[in-house]
Amino acid sequence: MQTLTRVTPLFRLSTLALLVACASQAGAYELYADEDTHLNADLEAVFGVFHSQENYATTGTKSKGSSSWREGYIKYGISGDQGLGGAGTGYGAFNLLSSATWGDGDAAGFTDGDERTTKIEDAYLGWRSGTLFEALGEDGIDFSFGRQNISVGDGFLINGDALNLGNGLADGEFDRGGAYWLAARKAFDQTAVLRIGGKDGWRGDLMWLKSDNRSQAKPELFVGTLEHVAEQGTVGLTWIDIRDVDEEYASPIQLDRDGMKTYSLRAQGNAGVENLFLSGEYAWQDKKTADNEDAWYLEAGWTFADAPWSPSVSYRYSRFSEAFDPLFFGFNRGYGTWFQGEVAANYAGPFNSNTRVHHVALKATPLENLSIGALYFDFDTLDRDLGNFDGRELDLYAEWAVNDNLVIMPVVGVYEPSRSADNGGTQIGSNDRNLYTQLVFASHF
Repeated sequence: MQTLTRVTPLFRLSTLALLVACASQAGAYELYADEDTHLNADLEAVFGVFHSQENYATTGTKSKGSSSWREGYIKYGISGDQGLGGAGTGYGAFNLLSSATWGDGDAAGFTDGDERTTKIEDAYLGWRSGTLFEALGEDGIDFSFGRQNISVGDGFLINGDALNLGNGLADGEFDRGGAYWLAARKAFDQTAVLRIGGKDGWRGDLMWLKSDNRSQAKPELFVGTLEHVAEQGTVGLTWIDIRDVDEEYASPIQLDRDGMKTYSLRAQGNAGVENLFLSGEYAWQDKKTADNEDAWYLEAGWTFADAPWSPSVSYRYSRFSEAFDPLFFGFNRGYGTWFQGEVAANYAGPFNSNTRVHHVALKATPLENLSIGALYFDFDTLDRDLGNFDGRELDLYAEWAVNDNLVIMPVVGVYEPSRSADNGGTQIGSNDRNLYTQLVFASHF
């Protein structure tokens, strides 16, 4: 069977976390509640309309021209918790998810517009210790297992199992239901997670995660974290040990995952200076059958809190070595993390490997329920023999919270590659500027 090639964005985990976070302020619909028991009905519905003036040769399934498509999903089920009479709290959730893509499919050809799938998304149980272990803080022990979404740190390495391909690649062998940009499905198939420590001070996690995602080669991994959380910021260590992959579905770079260990040091906060934002992470990968790889970034930002619209500005430099495996990176704290460029990160490349990126972000809040922003990216390929992903991108976006249950987010992007697909790039037919538009509606009840 056909597998993903080296230039494929192996780890597209698209960008809806912030949308849902904004829309979820109203919370789930309460079916029953008393002092010890809560039972909620969960409903999350997202729909997006997309158009790209140019197509990309990333999968080899698209031809010269434009693409227009639509994506949507509905996630529905129940969640709740139960007090255990001074012995902590039990909790859990069960949700189904229906997803689809319509139209031409996305601009890179991961979907073809015919995807329609309903599957279980969340199915997990857990227990929080409450005040049983006072030395560890409130809920100082939290153990959960089952099918659930897992994130680590800033999402630089792990932010859910959210790569959602469709029928466009390998005759549908990697189909997960489409809704590629929306990344409808984010849960790891099997998990066991032990969290130790409260919200402040020293804390850590021990996790076993198993993916059923063929486009990720269905890896099994162990994850450990150690963090110190303070008002000034968080400093953390992460260890990831991949024990197994399914060779039937693995690309060449994914075959190196078996036995690969990844270590990272990260920090994020304001260092005690109001309006300052600092963030950074260094990750090093020890591969059994290939050279070691690394990736890192440094970011600084400032919010002009007393100025009209409270504008903020930030700059980030990131570098990913030639065969760095970005694993399960995902959308964590806004556009650009960790999908750098709406066109580049989703369709054209680079895909957080073999590149260095300069990124400038501007954001302002003219109304309490409306934010606007601009993102600029400059991409510089390290080894052009592996493909030339040099280019620049400018994205303009807005986040409008219409009410407690609905967020509308339009995006207009202009992407300009240095090369076309005919001379080392991925844009089919030319290296002209591509005008890209999307409009996403997200609801949570």
